[in-house]
Formats: sequence, C-alpha cells, structure tokens
Amino acid sequence: MHVLAVASQKGGSGKTTLAGHISIAAEQAGAGPVALIDTDPQGSLADWWNARVSETPVFVQTSVPTLPQDLEQLREMGTNLVVIDTPPAITTTIADVIKVADLVVVPTRPSPHDLRSVGATVELVESLGKPLVFVVNGAHPRARITSEAVIALSQHGTLAPAIVHQRTNFAASMIDGRTVLEIAGKSKSAIEIYKLWEYLSNRLQGKHRSTVMLSRTSVSTKKATQLHHAKV
Repeated sequence: MHVLAVASQKGGSGKTTLAGHISIAAEQAGAGPVALIDTDPQGSLADWWNARVSETPVFVQTSVPTLPQDLEQLREMGTNLVVIDTPPAITTTIADVIKVADLVVVPTRPSPHDLRSVGATVELVESLGKPLVFVVNGAHPRARITSEAVIALSQHGTLAPAIVHQRTNFAASMIDGRTVLEIAGKSKSAIEIYKLWEYLSNRLQGKHRSTVMLSRTSVSTKKATQLHHAKV
C-alpha cells in the first residue's frame, strides 16, 4: 500500500481538487482500492465525497493521533492507495501526515506569492526525510509566469512534468461530487490528470463508495463500516 499526501502552506493551491482527481485517476487506472482521508478542519474533501453517487473511492474517517494504526488496518484490508488532504498551513497535523507518507505532492499556482510560500513546506518535508513532487496547478496557457514557475520550482525539488491548467470544468465537476475524469468527452483537463497520475504512480512504484468510519462525523450522510481498534 502507498500513502500519498497533498500538502501546501498556501491556501487556494488546489489541494482538495487535486486529491479528489488523483484518487479517481488511480481507481480508473486499476490502482485501487483507493481510500481518501481529510485532515483539513474545513472538510472540503469530505463534502465533495458526500456529494458523490459512486461508492469509490472509499472515505476514511480518522484522527491524526490514530493515523498510523488506521493505515495499518487499511493495509490489512487490501487498500492499495491512500490519498490524504491536509490543512493549508504548516501545523503539527501536516507534519504527522508527512511522517506516514510515501510521497508528498505540493501543488503550487504559478504566481509570485505562491512560489514564495513553498519554502516552509519544502523545509518541513525535507526535515522529515520524505520525497516531494511539485505540481504546477491552475496555470494559464501560454502565460510567461507559468514557464518562470517551472524554472523556479525545478531549482528546489522534483517537478511533475504534467502541468494542470486553470479550467472551469475542474470546479464545475467538483460541485456534484465528480471529477473531470467522469464527465463525458475527453477533455484537456482529463488528459492532464491522467498524465499526472501516471507520473505519480511511477514514482510510488519506484520507477523514475463504501465508507470506513474511524472517528470524525463529517461524512455521516453515507453508510459507514466501522473499524474496531484493539485496546491495549
């Protein structure tokens, strides 16, 4: 089982949108079962999942203190990938999530302010000895700042070759619990997400809607399966 964390100090970087899209891309590519975990108090990923019709990926309700044990239970249940969304700030929560992650995805919008804010995230990830991948997200086609962002980020770490551009269908699809991968037609947005997942999958592999209830109540609108923890 692999654990992928999506983290960024900057709010509005598109973490939740990427987390949801990556999970669906992985399911469609046959890399499931996939489980989602939302450690952001805002619960945006949980809200998106609640709006879904499809029962996959599963959503896991957990708390950060029990995260290592819960991940082990998911491993024993046959889960292949866990995608974790994190709060938009450098907190102990993010540090605890990064500790259990196999790979950290750092989405960054191509703007001077966003680029300046990545330093704290990079420092935290590196201090914990975890690999990270930058993803340029919300880019504008043919904008000079996009190419400048690519150059700047590549000097501080690994940059995913798939750039995700700003398009309205990302937000539109998330409203009713879907992704651009689940909308009819082969859009440019979908192609970008598939390419991103292919790259991330290779990294995780070492190359180049059921619910699981663990503690929180933010997704109680769907039927839940309880995992029982042994008491010591």
